[in-house]
Amino acid sequence: MVNLKIDGIAVSVPENTTILEAAAKAGINIPTLCFLKDLNEIGACRICVVEIEGTDKLRAACNNPVEEGMVVYTDSPKVRKARKTNLQLILSQHDSKCTTCYRNGNCSLQSLADSFGITNNPFAETPAKNKWNYEFPLIREESKCIKCMRCIQICDKIQSLNIWDLKGTGSHTTVGVTGGKTIDSVHCSLCGQCITHCPVGALHERDDTAKVIRALEDEKKVTVVQIAPAVRAAWGEHLGLKREDATVKKLVAALRKIGFNYIFDTNFSADLTIMEEGSEFIEKLTHKDENKFPMFTSCCPGWVRFIKTEYPDMVDMLSTAKSPQAMFGAVTKTYFAEKIGVAPENIFSVSIMPCTSKKSECDIETLNGSGEKDVDIVLTTREVDRLIKASNIDVSALEEEEFDSPLGDGSGAAVIFGATGGVMEAALRSAYYLVTGKNPDPDAFKAVRGFDGPWREAQIDIDGTVVNVAIASGLANARALLEAIRAGKVNYDFVEIMACPGGCGGGGGQPIHDGEELAQVRDANLYMLDKNNPIRFSHENPAVLKVYEEYFGKPLSHKAHELLHTDHFSWDVVKK
Repeated sequence: MVNLKIDGIAVSVPENTTILEAAAKAGINIPTLCFLKDLNEIGACRICVVEIEGTDKLRAACNNPVEEGMVVYTDSPKVRKARKTNLQLILSQHDSKCTTCYRNGNCSLQSLADSFGITNNPFAETPAKNKWNYEFPLIREESKCIKCMRCIQICDKIQSLNIWDLKGTGSHTTVGVTGGKTIDSVHCSLCGQCITHCPVGALHERDDTAKVIRALEDEKKVTVVQIAPAVRAAWGEHLGLKREDATVKKLVAALRKIGFNYIFDTNFSADLTIMEEGSEFIEKLTHKDENKFPMFTSCCPGWVRFIKTEYPDMVDMLSTAKSPQAMFGAVTKTYFAEKIGVAPENIFSVSIMPCTSKKSECDIETLNGSGEKDVDIVLTTREVDRLIKASNIDVSALEEEEFDSPLGDGSGAAVIFGATGGVMEAALRSAYYLVTGKNPDPDAFKAVRGFDGPWREAQIDIDGTVVNVAIASGLANARALLEAIRAGKVNYDFVEIMACPGGCGGGGGQPIHDGEELAQVRDANLYMLDKNNPIRFSHENPAVLKVYEEYFGKPLSHKAHELLHTDHFSWDVVKK
């Protein structure tokens, strides 16, 4: 143990503890800006500097370890002056038009400027400018970049894609796309983790709310919206709702108030996905000698972009089943359009997703099965929150409202699609039934849940056939798993991968809480919803059974292949 004093308080902490951590143990808050625990401890912003007795230079608290007998001052005049000056220098290169920024009211730099009482800046403001493809789903505003390098560390260490890098020298140093390339020419998965870990508004999704508003105002358009499983676990976080009050049925009420004609649940098509993907897996397992294994899940577009660019030789191992979003779009503009007697071109289909990569997925032309664009626009959870605010809706006063029929029914198996391991668990529940004709205990496959290790594995016995499965979330973990599979170190039959750590609960389109990782909390909410759902198997969803009876016939039928499956080789991530 190392003994020291911080602001006159005696502290005893283990060796190698940083000053920042030691101060926190003593109940002393040291402000930070660039710091991310275990990821970005580089002291770049100099906001966490402290004074140490006997030394002239101030030290960054985030990456300097404690020493025996050290006497630290975290709020001396010298420290206060240095922090304020450092903050003003950062602000001098930052576009401070806060009122029109996506992070207004939820910005670490804005909060620090307020807490330091900065009402003017003695330094000339010289924010940089950049060229960008503003049609791309991921937007970077160089004028707002504070060079904290969080995006670089997240992309390198957590996602292993190295999309971002430093460019320039001296005062012109900033962050840009690696190799001086454009964002649409590199292997970006569009996971959005750089967005959720940026402390300011330098990175954000392309805002598509104006397009949705125009469709809502168009009397010729029938507007249909679907709500993804993980959205219900997060949408109320920035709207002042307690987690237990932010139910999906209140979100339905808000969307109905905004003016959507039909409000449906992506859980419906998550169940549909399980019927197709589960049947596909059983079909492959039955003819194991004729197929390559493992079969990979295909519901996460960030993961699909990753494997297509980084491991193209393994793309043929992806399930051909479309994602729940894409399946829903196809069903909306065919089966549902026929039911309500509206031409597909007069339906405007909107998805609310916890994901930024879904914005790219809906633009893949070969994914469309209706003859129209199956999903017209994707809004992230953050965008739908902005839409609710812009509509001046008091969400706390809303009464719960039901989804519309017939695409509003979803099982417990569907809702856990938003959690890492959830797709695998849902698939195994129905695969067991498809083989045995009997339902397993719905919690029989809990071994696939959790956050431990680079990946998790389990052995599942389905009527005497042992199925080896693996689950990974986060693309660095996915890379480690794929390398192990490629090297023959591990052998699996079925593998689920989610691009975002923790799955969609930690998606790149979810509400941002700087310094907090809430995937585990949101995922726990989804498992609670599963447990409380009266239907916990995809194959028991009455709406799904009806759509097969009336339209598709059975899983893997010719019509199902036309509308619910896709060719992963028919499009390129980077346009040639």
